Amino acid sequence: MKLPIWLAAYVSFASLLAFPIAAHSAGGELEIRAVDADTKQLIPVRMHLKNSRGRAIVPKNEVGYKDHFAFNGKTILELPIGMYTFEMERGPEYRIRQGYFTIERGATDNKTVEMQRFVDMKKEGWWSGDLHVHRDLEDIRLLMMAEDLHVAPVITWWNEKNLWEKHKIPENLTVNFDTNRYYHCMAGEDERGGGALLYLNLKTPLPITGSQREYPSPVKFLKMARGQENCHVDIEKPFWWDMPIWVASRMTHSIGIAHNHMWRDSVLDNEAWGKPRDKFVFPGKIGNGQWTLRIYYHLLNSGIKLPPSAGSASGVLPNPVGYNRVYVHCGEEMTYEKWFEGLRRGQVIVTNGPMIRNPRANGHLPGHTFQVSEGQQVELSVSLNLSLREKVDYLEIVKNGAVVHEVRLDQWAKANGKLPPIIFKESGWMLIRAVTNNSKTFRFAMTGPYYVRVGDQPRISKTSAKFFLDWVHQRAKQLKIDDEQQREEVVSFHRGARDFWQKLVDNATAD
Repeated sequence: MKLPIWLAAYVSFASLLAFPIAAHSAGGELEIRAVDADTKQLIPVRMHLKNSRGRAIVPKNEVGYKDHFAFNGKTILELPIGMYTFEMERGPEYRIRQGYFTIERGATDNKTVEMQRFVDMKKEGWWSGDLHVHRDLEDIRLLMMAEDLHVAPVITWWNEKNLWEKHKIPENLTVNFDTNRYYHCMAGEDERGGGALLYLNLKTPLPITGSQREYPSPVKFLKMARGQENCHVDIEKPFWWDMPIWVASRMTHSIGIAHNHMWRDSVLDNEAWGKPRDKFVFPGKIGNGQWTLRIYYHLLNSGIKLPPSAGSASGVLPNPVGYNRVYVHCGEEMTYEKWFEGLRRGQVIVTNGPMIRNPRANGHLPGHTFQVSEGQQVELSVSLNLSLREKVDYLEIVKNGAVVHEVRLDQWAKANGKLPPIIFKESGWMLIRAVTNNSKTFRFAMTGPYYVRVGDQPRISKTSAKFFLDWVHQRAKQLKIDDEQQREEVVSFHRGARDFWQKLVDNATAD
């Protein structure tokens, strides 16, 4: 059979556009209109504009950040004479438009750029969100529409910064606009010596202002947050030193797998003040992403059911809003509350590029647990669709932390989107991922895991549990707290984590 149209999408960029411009004496003026290719209506977009020297241009009158800006369908660019290149995007469900134009002295001109949607995830029941947003509240509506993003808790308090010290807390913290887009005004971040936790959907900020690097323990604030109804706590990324302690607390809801070290055109090629990777085992620009996945797989192998999430940290790091995003299955009707319910159930796909669509295992969404009696086996028949803007060679099926099938896309297409069956004779888990061939950054997509329970025995890997037990011991040795009482308070949480992981090691059911 012929390959589906989407398989060639990564090479189907629009042809370059030549815009000859006449202009003012100091330069020129160009009106650019961005329209939906189907409806011909103006739509908000993000634009990356560069001059002939490759320098990013961000107009002062637009909502700009780092190397890009967003505008609401129409903008007027006043520029010096010269040649300019651009890329125009609207999230990962639209094709990237690339082009160039020349500014010359003389008259003004205007041009229209058509944005073509090649997949519509919401029509298939999947709705996008970014859990790590540091942008201004007054800009968030435009930014979400320019990225075709549906959920964004906005961080308004973070360590020593607290917007609400000088502003009244709104009565309605969840804002619904444009029919099915939502942002929340009371997200916060506790980022200190052990790493970062994201607190979402709170009613008031946590009293973290004035905290020291190691005191009080983040677990103290975790307990406070869990006292607020509908609170959702996201572990911002897996390699933070305190991550095994937070997991052991059993008070977190999700963990950032597509996170802010993954950038649009590059990576933050380190683990900051987290547990560093072995760069011989995880080399190069994809190493941090591979280390992230390896840690997450160790969690799953330890019997920890923690859904993957995504966050871009736009406003702190160079990413646009929604570059790293998590799609949650809500069906045809989506509400803010329903979205978080789906996230907690693990009905998710995380991505910063490839679009895994409609994954099903025996008809079930990610996050599902297949339960059978002792002595029985589970055979999972997996199907999905895939839409791409850049090359991916393989779909990979990961079972219990190891790739058990690498399926070439041409073979998969011939099988009408079906993957080889996955057989479980013992408890375990599996997921599907796709990693692009991008050499500049770690660009991938991954489903949430499916779980299998055979009999009464969960799968707890001794190797993985010991991996985290050793991690907790390493972390405890780093603590430097002079006050004896404060040190004892913090160490008590480390002891609790040590006991948690030691119990898993002792009760392991697999190597």
